[in-house]
Amino acid sequence: MEGAFVNLTPENLEREHLCCIIRSKKPHPGVEAKRQWLSDRLKEGHVFRKLDAKATVFIEYAPLETAWVPVLGDNYLYIYCLWVLGGEKGKGYGRALMEYCLADARARGRSGVCMLGAAKQKAWLSDQSFARKFGFETADATDYGYTLLARSLDGTVPRFAPQVKEPRVEGEELTIFYDFQCPYILQSVELARSYCQETGTPVTFHPVDSLEKAKALPCVFNNWAVFYKGKFETVNLLDLAAMKRILKK
Repeated sequence: MEGAFVNLTPENLEREHLCCIIRSKKPHPGVEAKRQWLSDRLKEGHVFRKLDAKATVFIEYAPLETAWVPVLGDNYLYIYCLWVLGGEKGKGYGRALMEYCLADARARGRSGVCMLGAAKQKAWLSDQSFARKFGFETADATDYGYTLLARSLDGTVPRFAPQVKEPRVEGEELTIFYDFQCPYILQSVELARSYCQETGTPVTFHPVDSLEKAKALPCVFNNWAVFYKGKFETVNLLDLAAMKRILKK
C-alpha cells in the first residue's frame, strides 16, 4: 500500500483538503460549512483521517458520547463515514483506515466501534459488508430497515435511542432534518428548498445544530433524515428524482 495519511487538527484544518468534494481553486459552500462544523467537533475528540492527497479516501469518527446521532452507549466510538472512491480503490486504504480506528479504540480503552447500517445498503451509508469483515455485527435494529452495527471489544453493545424505534413527526409536509457533517448537505437543502418553492410544496427544515437535538432526533440519522406525511422516508440525500418519488406518495 502506498500513500501517507494525515489527521485533521485545529492547526491544519483551514488548509487541508476535505476529500468528499474535489475542488482546485474556488471555495465550495458545502465544504466551508463542513469545515466550520469540524472546527467545533475536533476539540471533542472527533477524528478525520485522510490520505494525504486530493482524493476521496478517509474515515471520520467520534466518541459516541459527542457524536451527533441518536445512538446511546457507554464508551464507544461512532463511525460517520469511511470512503475510498475512484482510482484509489483496491490499494488497501479502506482496511488501513478501519484498522486505525479499531486500534485507536483499543488504545483509548473504548468498549468498541459502531456505525449506522441498513437491511439494504443505502447509497449514503458506508459499506456495511466491508465493516462486517472486521467483526461488526448487528447490535440493534428498527422495524423500518435500519441497523446499528457494532464491533464490541468488551462484550457490551450500543443501542438506538428509544424514540428512534417509532419514527413520526407532526404535520403532513415534507420535513427534513440535517446538520453539516457532510459537505453535500448544503446543496441538498438548497435543491429541496428551490423545488418546493417552485412547485408550491410545503416543506419544513430542521437544522440539527446541537448535540442535544441530535440525540433527541425521532429517527435514525447520520447527518440527514426525511419525513413525508408524518412518516420517515430515508437517510439518503435527495436528488430531484428521489424527491419527486417521495412527494407522489
